[in-house]
Amino acid sequence: MTDKHLQDQAASGNMKKDPDDWVTGDEPMTGAQQSYLKTLSEEAGQAFDGRLSKAQASRRIEELQALTGRRPPPAGDAADEGAPPGAEDGSADVGAR
Repeated sequence: MTDKHLQDQAASGNMKKDPDDWVTGDEPMTGAQQSYLKTLSEEAGQAFDGRLSKAQASRRIEELQALTGRRPPPAGDAADEGAPPGAEDGSADVGAR
């Protein structure tokens, strides 16, 4: 398999690895994970735990995204790409008139 092929697969979301399979999953969470988890925890009204590993933080981010409605669209979902939230039903234009 070529590097280009692997890059294309990664870009299309076909290579999402389970956090349990990450080589560095047991290392402390990254600064970016910590910052995002703090934000999500506050929005969800949940306690923030700064002692999570990278893999644990990744799972917690997904849980909190579901609770807050911040879950990103599935990779490759081009139907709404570039459209503002709510544009599909016209609700995004309400305040612009």
